[in-house]
This record gives sequence, structure tokens and C-alpha cells, in this order.
Amino acid sequence: MKETKRINLFEKYLTIWVLICMVVGVLIGHYLGFIPEFLERFTYAEISIPIAILIWLMIYPMMLKVDFTSLRNVRKEPKGLYLTWVVNWLVKPFTMFLIAALFFLFVFSRLIEDDLARQYLAGAVILGAAPCTAMVFVWSHLTKGNPAYTVVQVATNNLLLLVLFTPIVALLIRFTGVLETVGVPLPWDTLLISVFLFVVIPLAAGAFTRTRVMRRRGETYFNESFLPKFKHVTIIGLLLTLVLIFSFQAGIIIQNPLHIVLIGIPLIIQTFFIFFIAYLGAKKLRLQHNVAAPAGMIGASNFFELAVAVAIAIFGAASPVALATTVGIIVEVPVMLMLVAIANKTRNWFPQEALSPASEKFASVRSE
Repeated sequence: MKETKRINLFEKYLTIWVLICMVVGVLIGHYLGFIPEFLERFTYAEISIPIAILIWLMIYPMMLKVDFTSLRNVRKEPKGLYLTWVVNWLVKPFTMFLIAALFFLFVFSRLIEDDLARQYLAGAVILGAAPCTAMVFVWSHLTKGNPAYTVVQVATNNLLLLVLFTPIVALLIRFTGVLETVGVPLPWDTLLISVFLFVVIPLAAGAFTRTRVMRRRGETYFNESFLPKFKHVTIIGLLLTLVLIFSFQAGIIIQNPLHIVLIGIPLIIQTFFIFFIAYLGAKKLRLQHNVAAPAGMIGASNFFELAVAVAIAIFGAASPVALATTVGIIVEVPVMLMLVAIANKTRNWFPQEALSPASEKFASVRSE
């Protein structure tokens, strides 16, 4: 019970910390502009090295929780996995494009000039094609999801991400027209490097560390002593990243404060829409709540660390595209907490009997 309260407080105040960091970043960019100007010098293949380091701080502790040995049990209870894959890769990126295009290019056409609107659309596309990897474990915990099954959902989704993220983003960005707007071709090398740097390497590092520590000290030590050492690393990395990003974007934000709100509107609508597609799909498939709720959360939430990294790598830290992906961070926490409440209140929609013996085999894998 004590752990649950601590996580609830963490999630509650994360939104406030994010807003504070946004303000601090804007103030630094506006009054101490030499700081972001200096940091922008450190780039490789259009990737900001300082931000890359901070993003690594966010991702690595999360990857430690992924146990790929559980993949051998995927065939035992496949429907929840199929639902996750379909929603994340055949539905979500394309509905994000359609909803964002509707608002940015039509509903908000009198409020946002066309070139800027198309860059915001590109940011939404990148965000929509990056399904959540990390915070899903928190949302699953808050909805009393099966932690082992969640690990498998996340792990297999990560493998699909390695194959599908790049072509989907490339395809949809072509339709935004933003490449002509910003005057650069799509840098496939940068996009591939970003995926490799922010997904492949952290996954490999997390798997290596997990295996090594467990062999030397055991699973109990890993879960109860080793993982807690990284408890504050992710939040520190996230907040420092926000300060840097918003310092880079201070000029855009100060000139277009209304745009922050406008960007958030289609992102919020998309989040609710995708959640209910997955959640009601799980109900139709008669999945249990402890599988259905995490499936909905994975679809609704985003891997915003990757999205921000790719947006920065392709368009630069000061671009409106990066701004659009960053707004996703602000939107995600309060909206996901609302969806957690909805999922918990509708638990009676789903069968509550114990998992089948096949699914019980997942119990040896823990995400915490």
C-alpha cells in the first residue's frame, strides 16, 4: 500500500515539475541565451549530445525492467499481444496523422500559418509512431495489470518498433509536406541512428546489465536492491531534458504561447481515441482487465523520449517539430492519469477469473 501511494504522488506532481521546467527553460533561453547557444554546438549527425546523454539517463533504467526471456511464452496467451500490435502499428500512427491534420490544417487554419502548422503536424506524426516503452509499467501498476504480461507486451512492441518506426515516420512525414517547408530531404541515416542510439543500444545495455547482475547476486537482489538505485535517475533526466529543450525553443514559445494549447488539443483527442479503441477491443476479445488495461495504456501513451530525440535529430532542437513532440510530455501525464481512473472504474466490464495455467507461467517475470 505504501508503494502505491508513493507512485500516485510521483505521478501527480510530475505534471507540476514538467510545467516548472518548461518555464525555467523558457526563462533561460530568453534571458541567458548564451547557454543554449553554447550547448547547440555539441552535435553529431544533427543529434544533440547533451540531450542524448540526458535521454540515455531516462531510458536505461526503464530498459533494465525488460526481461526478454519471457518472449518464449508469447504463444501461450496471444490475443492481448495481437491487439497491442494492431493498435500501435496499423491504427495509431495513421489516426494521429488524420486527427492532427484535421486540426492543424483546417480547424486552426486561421490561427496557425500553413508552414508552421505542417511542422506541428510532423511532430504529431513522430509522436504517434512512437508507442510507449517506459511509463507503461507505471500505468500497468496503477490499474493492477499483470506486470509479467505487460513486460511481454512492451518487449515485443519494442522489437516491432525497430522495424516499423522508421518507414512509418518516413511515409507520413512525406504527406505533411514539411520537408519542402524546411528545405531538407528526409535524413534516413539520422533517423536510423536515432532508433539505434535510443532503442537498440539501451535495450542491449539493459539486457546485459540485468543478466550480469542476476547471475552474480540473484533476482531478489536485482529487483529489491539494484533497480531502486535508479529510481530518481529517470525523473532527473526527464526534467533536465525539458529545461534544455524549452531553452532552445524559448523564442517560438514566447512568440506563440497560444500554440502550446492548440498543439495539445489534437494530442489529447488522439490519446482518448486510441485508448478506447484498444480498451473496447480488449472487451470484445473478452480479455481480462489485468491484460486489457495495460493494452489500452500502451496504445494511448507515447515513447516521448524517442519522439523528441528523433524530432531534434531531423529538424533541430529549436524547431516547431520538436516543440510539438515536447507538448506530448506535458499532455501525457494528466491525461493518462484520467485514463487510469476510467480503467479502474470499469473493471467490472471484464472477466475477473484467474489467468489460465499458461498465463500463470508469466508470473516468474516482474517489471518492478
